[in-house]
Amino acid sequence: MATASTPQNPSAFVRRLPAGERLPLPADSVADWETFPFEGDLRVKPLHPPVLPEPARQGESGPEECRACLKPVTQSLWADDHWRLDAVGTESRLPAVVMLQPRGHYDLGDLPAERAAELGPLLQRAERAVLGLDGVARVHVNRWGDGAAHLHFWLLARPAGLLQLRGSFLAVWEELLPPVPDEERRQAHRQIAAALAADGGTAHALGG
Repeated sequence: MATASTPQNPSAFVRRLPAGERLPLPADSVADWETFPFEGDLRVKPLHPPVLPEPARQGESGPEECRACLKPVTQSLWADDHWRLDAVGTESRLPAVVMLQPRGHYDLGDLPAERAAELGPLLQRAERAVLGLDGVARVHVNRWGDGAAHLHFWLLARPAGLLQLRGSFLAVWEELLPPVPDEERRQAHRQIAAALAADGGTAHALGG
């Protein structure tokens, strides 16, 4: 799997930053947004010095040590020959939180052209499956890629009516809300898996 080269020395951008100092909170900051989950006095953490070269991400050395590659496909919610959709952990605080990832060990930059051509339509299918759950208004699709080298897209279901959960803080709210009951979470997984399987692939979540 191809990986980006890691700089050995800080870039000009990083050198300009006041490492070790506490940054001021801007007058017009995210803390003023309606969707910001916290209130009260805030302070920005001191900016840490850069760590270069960066430590390897999980699975960076190859599929032999990649958790996504080592997880049996039968533990996914749904899969076809090239892609899989997985639950994230054993608990959810939103109507659904699932992860779409290729079965091959790729990152976005080296995803084969055939898989890249499948990605857009598959994300559409996954979004429609999650939107099919009762009371889901939007599906947020996120790709960060700092924790694991294996390409993965998060799909988070935003409950209808909860306008405070709109936007980029939905992932933070997901850590704060009360957990969804286990059977409700499993039923959501079964429904998502069945919806995807209706257009191809195999639903592995139908039994539980």
